[in-house]
Amino acid sequence: MITCPLCSSFSKLFYKNTHYKCECCTGVFKAKEFHLIGEDEKNIYEKHKNNSSDIRYQNFLSPITNSVLNDKPKSSIGLDFGCGKDSAIIKVLSDNGYKIYGYDLFYLDDKSLLEKKYDYITSSEVIEHFQEPNKEFTLFKSLLKDNGSLYLMTDIYDESIDFDKWYYKNDPTHIFMYQRKTFEWIKEEFGFSRVEIEGRLIRFYL
Repeated sequence: MITCPLCSSFSKLFYKNTHYKCECCTGVFKAKEFHLIGEDEKNIYEKHKNNSSDIRYQNFLSPITNSVLNDKPKSSIGLDFGCGKDSAIIKVLSDNGYKIYGYDLFYLDDKSLLEKKYDYITSSEVIEHFQEPNKEFTLFKSLLKDNGSLYLMTDIYDESIDFDKWYYKNDPTHIFMYQRKTFEWIKEEFGFSRVEIEGRLIRFYL
């Protein structure tokens, strides 16, 4: 039996011999034997050419940065989780007078940052890489102060999409993909008061 790495429920084979779909939270995930680990995973990220000063990159991330600018005062402290080597989220918010730290398993692995609490957490194009999403969302919740907010971006799957032709699954490091119902399950399981989904943007509020 294959169990879901988010909710531990029974999951059925969904696509070829590579992907399963959870019967409970509806998450779609890649079987472990197809995961890249260690340097193999990092080598994929090394091909990314993101530049924090690139206006197009900043615009792509603007759903997150605009949400923080609209929701949070400048006195709030944030964490960009999975920030990579050069975070446009950090640059935009810092340029607007916000204090935000960056954590990344491969590039800025400062574990002391995971021992503090934050008014908000941002994480763009990261949660689809989680091998253990339950563990990572537990961490997110533990890092947020009361009334904290979690701002995420990822491409969301739904049943109208032809999974065989869906580009998002083709990145070998994309191993857990979410549906709207998946985020509703996360809201209930981890005790968020509400979740708002707008395009690729997912906002959780305590």
